[in-house]
This record gives sequence, C-alpha cells and structure tokens, in this order.
Amino acid sequence: MSLGTQRPYVVVMGVSGTGKSTVARLLAERLAVPFADGDDFHRPDSIARMAAGIPLDDARRRPWLEAIGGWLREREAAGTGGVVTCSALKRRYRDTLRAACPGAFFLHLTGGHDLLASRLHRRRGHFMPTTLLDSQLAALEPLEPDERGAALDVGPAPELIVDAAMGLLTCGG
Repeated sequence: MSLGTQRPYVVVMGVSGTGKSTVARLLAERLAVPFADGDDFHRPDSIARMAAGIPLDDARRRPWLEAIGGWLREREAAGTGGVVTCSALKRRYRDTLRAACPGAFFLHLTGGHDLLASRLHRRRGHFMPTTLLDSQLAALEPLEPDERGAALDVGPAPELIVDAAMGLLTCGG
C-alpha cells in the first residue's frame, strides 16, 4: 500500500503482551490519524470475565468486533484514516473488521511465549491476566497470504517497530 495522499486504516493485532497499544499510539501519531484502543470497546461483563481468567467465546466477542468495525467504518466515511488495536486472533474476526473497512491493513505483532509472559507479568492495571496467554496463542490464526497485512516481531523497541510498519505502509506492505 503506498500512502500517497490516502490515509491508512490499520488494525494492530496480536495476543496480549505484544505491545499493541504502545505501537498503535506511536503509529497513529506518526501517521497523524485518529487512534482507538480496542480494549475500550469491550462490554463491562466481558472485561469481568477476562479479569477472572475466563476466555471470551465468539458470541461475546461479536459485539466487540462489530464496535471496532464501526469505529473503522466511521473513520473511513470521514476519510481520516485511523489506527486501532484488536487482538483479531482468528481469520473470521479479521473478516468482520474487513467487512466494515475493506481497506484495513493488519499489522500482526508477534513474539515468543516467554517474552510475552514476562511482559504480562510486569503489566499493572490491566484486566487481562497472564493465565489467558496460552488460550490466546492456541486460538491465534496468523495472517494468511491473501490477507492485507504483515507480521512484525516485538523484540525491538516500539519506535523501531513503528519505523518498520511505516516502511510496510509506504512501500506496499
């Protein structure tokens, strides 16, 4: 995808602990587009379930995915571009988001289990417990070749990840 004058619509995806919010905020700043954190679209009952260590089933995820898709659709209608975080673990979840915003680019942040578990263990003030990491990794369906997007490793500093993402977005991803 060449940016040119077009504003991009980026879904920063991946399991918990990959740094989606940090990378997405920095990317949105660099692109000068609106940012939204997918966690803010969860219903209170879903947050309570996850905080209790209970993974969400597809029925509980659907309203969340539809709300994120609605945010993307509104940005697209306004022509503002946008960057949003969403685990988007499964192809069908990404299909829901693509239905709302066909031009969405999925930036899949990846990392090894030990690194992610360490990050989650150190994280404070977030509802997602470390115990759900394994269920997220088990559910994860990486991007397929026909999906618009790319994967980046989260080992480097967030600024370097954003540099790499900018390269993907400006050079055709």
